[in-house]
Amino acid sequence: MPVPLKTREVLRGRYQIQRIIGQGGMGCIYLADDLRLEGRQCALKEVEMDRSLSADLMRQAREQFMREATVLARLDHPNLPKVSDFFSIGNRDYLVMDFVPGKDLRTLMLEAKQANRFLPETDVLNWASQLCDALLYLHNQTPPIVHRDIKPSNLKLTPSGILKLVDFGLVKVLAPGEVTITILQGQGTALYTPLEQYGGDTGHTDIRSDIYAFSATLYHLLTNQPPVVARERFLNPDSLPLPTQINPSVSTRTERAVLAGLNLHPNDRPENVEKFREMLFGSAAPMPTHPLTRPVVVPSALRKTTEQVLLWSAVALTALSLLVTLLQ
Repeated sequence: MPVPLKTREVLRGRYQIQRIIGQGGMGCIYLADDLRLEGRQCALKEVEMDRSLSADLMRQAREQFMREATVLARLDHPNLPKVSDFFSIGNRDYLVMDFVPGKDLRTLMLEAKQANRFLPETDVLNWASQLCDALLYLHNQTPPIVHRDIKPSNLKLTPSGILKLVDFGLVKVLAPGEVTITILQGQGTALYTPLEQYGGDTGHTDIRSDIYAFSATLYHLLTNQPPVVARERFLNPDSLPLPTQINPSVSTRTERAVLAGLNLHPNDRPENVEKFREMLFGSAAPMPTHPLTRPVVVPSALRKTTEQVLLWSAVALTALSLLVTLLQ
């Protein structure tokens, strides 16, 4: 674990560290003030390269980080934090992102559990719809971007109700002999990790790996308890309780979709997020829930009132036109 940066320390003459807001085995995530743009706060994700790497592998890792960071910086979606900068200092790399205020879904779930209640399914499905939007955007990039660490603590709800999928940073470099070395964060969190991801980067992961983690996250949010880890389920196939056995208020459709996404073999899961969304919500996909893309809908009562006003206005104009004609 690298030594954390000190409070008030300034990086690149621009980012002043305020405090640690996240921590992992490869580095910290810091809240920092942007000294160039007054009043702007940002999140700095720090990753320290493995000191045991050879100079050649270190160079490749740095080049790969720069390529991946450039891709992330081009992303622009309301449910993703904007990556605004990236740089390296010594053997540490930094990714600068928008700071997302609000609580993460893990905190909201724990608060509900402490109050001896479950999160409302309507709320969970609202967040799921927004997460679908974010994943559709990522998976439709060329090449597709797979997050690989979807979990409640990586989903933050802003005060305005917009869900943000945070904590990007899985960068890989292909070493000689076709052995892939993970340079940034680990292999995801075990509770939400599919079997194919346990083998590290030697396992074949694709967009269906995100669907597994997405489903595991929904399971946890709806039941207040995490799903049985994939390895244990592989050894004991009947070890996963049904969501309705824990929370009887979960709908049949939601339960069916979550269990489909939690299938151990990728081929048994929904093949993409579009299919998973359809399982969750039916053939009529929900409207985007974030206000930046939500169309303006006029209430039916207001439409009726408007139609009446237009009708009487037309009658009045016709009468006025007739009166002017008679006076002439």
